Amino acid sequence: MGSEMCIRDSSKDGKITAVTADYYYQAGPFPGSPVGRAVYFPFASYKIENAIVRGFDVVSNRQKVNAYRAPGAPAGNYPLECLLDEAAEKIGMDPLQLRKVNMIGADEPTFYGAKLGTHGMLECIEALENHPNYKIKLGPNQGRGFAVGYWGNAGGESSAQLHINEDGTALVITGHPDVGGSRASMVNIAAELLGVDYRKVRAQIGDTNSVGISAVTGGSRVTFAAGMAVEQATSEVIMNLRGRAAEKWGIDIEAVDWADGQASPAGANAGEFEPLTLADIAGMGGAPIAASVSLNATGHQGAFAAHMVDVEVDKETGHVKVLRFTASQDVGRAIHPDYVEGQIQGGVVQGIGWALNEEYIYAKDGDVDNAGFLDYRIPVASDLPEITPIIVEVPNDKHPYGVKGAGEVTIVPPLAAITNAVYHATGLRMTELPMSPPRVLKALDDAKG
Repeated sequence: MGSEMCIRDSSKDGKITAVTADYYYQAGPFPGSPVGRAVYFPFASYKIENAIVRGFDVVSNRQKVNAYRAPGAPAGNYPLECLLDEAAEKIGMDPLQLRKVNMIGADEPTFYGAKLGTHGMLECIEALENHPNYKIKLGPNQGRGFAVGYWGNAGGESSAQLHINEDGTALVITGHPDVGGSRASMVNIAAELLGVDYRKVRAQIGDTNSVGISAVTGGSRVTFAAGMAVEQATSEVIMNLRGRAAEKWGIDIEAVDWADGQASPAGANAGEFEPLTLADIAGMGGAPIAASVSLNATGHQGAFAAHMVDVEVDKETGHVKVLRFTASQDVGRAIHPDYVEGQIQGGVVQGIGWALNEEYIYAKDGDVDNAGFLDYRIPVASDLPEITPIIVEVPNDKHPYGVKGAGEVTIVPPLAAITNAVYHATGLRMTELPMSPPRVLKALDDAKG
């Protein structure tokens, strides 16, 4: 995996006027690397009038490529965000201000033609500037780096069912394996609409024998797409509940309101009958109360993240210590804030690993020398700083709950942010990842020589 990139011209006011970039991604023995995301997504953050960006899918005698978090985007974002840092220094501009100056507007097309819709890139940058970590003074051999990242997210096919039990509890079934907290999010959506405590709603993951077709769990799409299906299924159930209350009272369904977990007579009939709770209606008998919805969700919007990291470089060993990491991210709306924070922190940890330690090492014959995790250095708890997530909510106006997706953009900025921080700590611009201690120490020694 490699890239060649150049910002052809950056005016004194910081406006980027032209960019060229070539990306070379190894695909393994068959075509199919994620180079397309490297071509599109890094440049989606900025208004660039002139750009030539090319991606090359390189077939090689190495292992087959498969998706990893935000496939293609972190490595594609890395050279651009490092070049922006260099450009800001050359023209004497604050690196965050440079990104603000070039930030793409909601209704402006990207260089490849797509419009991003409502987004919170500015809010993410300002969240860093307003955070106490931004004001911490750095010591010797310490540096601070910034980077912005974008991921396009996805819609697609999702199915959901909602069943009401006779005791007034509920079961929500979706077809997506829960890799990011989606069960809790689906419970929250159903419980809020029904107006009941979330503990009265249970979640279940169904296979294709028990729930309709649901596309892959990926692309930061599950809470967005499955959330739409759950919202529609719950709305159908509420219509059913209102109809049963109307039939019992002998009034039109339009004269029945549903709020706070109960049906109440409204309009001219207000106060005429005692409200009926969900449990009351469920226990009345009759046909089971359930709804099933399958849809192809559209209207998804991409997500932005802005990261700030402080590092300290040991010039005797080349070791890079991450002191603190602050990650702001536009999630549209956080259905389950704690899980969203966990997603942000998890992506940052993986980004730290990519930037500082994780590396395939190949022998001369092409065999992998570090074939197991004992020899593949992933971050452990002692390697990690306090990671401060900042949730920014700029709702997606095409989703009933404003959801955008939160799982992938969080891994996009760390590679460049840490590289920029290492530069400001050492004065050395590292151009190869990971920045492992031997590689950093060699760069420091070469600079002395």
